[in-house]
Amino acid sequence: MLQETPLRSVAAGVPGEGPRPHAARPYLFLSDIHLSEAIPHTVVAFEHFIRITAQQADSVFILGDLFEYWIGDDMLVEPFAARMAALLHSLSERGIALYIMHGNRDFLLGKRFMKAAGAIWLPDPFVITAFGTRIALAHGDAQCTADRGYQLFRRFARSRVAQTLFLAWPFRWRQSLAENMRSKSEHGRSRPVSPKYDVTATGIAALFRRSKAATIIHGHTHRPAMHREPGGTRWVLPDWDLDHGEHRGGYLRIDAEGIRALPLE
Repeated sequence: MLQETPLRSVAAGVPGEGPRPHAARPYLFLSDIHLSEAIPHTVVAFEHFIRITAQQADSVFILGDLFEYWIGDDMLVEPFAARMAALLHSLSERGIALYIMHGNRDFLLGKRFMKAAGAIWLPDPFVITAFGTRIALAHGDAQCTADRGYQLFRRFARSRVAQTLFLAWPFRWRQSLAENMRSKSEHGRSRPVSPKYDVTATGIAALFRRSKAATIIHGHTHRPAMHREPGGTRWVLPDWDLDHGEHRGGYLRIDAEGIRALPLE
């Protein structure tokens, strides 16, 4: 079932509400980095992106699954999580806006993390206008409407009651559960991806209709491409993995010349 989250348009130039249009500086979009200490080469690539690639950007948008898992903002006591938050905070220190959307693996990123990272949280979905183009941003999992079981779980897991109960568990219990789920995910990495877990035409059409956008950008499916849809253009962001098999990764850049998919440097 498609989650009915109201879309909000960004008022340009309003602090804290969205990106500021800047004719010379681009917007960069990425998702599905799945950061963890278990993927050191991917972490190095992400650090290079934040420190070097993003240097001339106006804004950086991370559309979900920044982390492999996030079991609550008390993860910031862990050295790795604290280091990644400090790395992200360096963007705001350089005058680069950072916007983070929840993914299906890190939807418990909260206010404490956003403050530590110098980030502004974006609801899913969200609408911006960039260089004259109205764009709907989403993680993408809400548009996988063929997987009804997941949609029911998603609705439950995003509820305040469920999150309050989960966060009341001892930290080590939550961490053990997350590691167990990560291990199962690793075992399933080589299996063919079922169409059941991709976005559907119905889900995408609904997002175009509700957002009144000409373009959609999302991640989640790990199937990077540009699609011409009946409602407009849909860009799918790549996942990042430089530690297993063939290297993957990349981002979208939007500037006065349009939208381009670029590889990692």
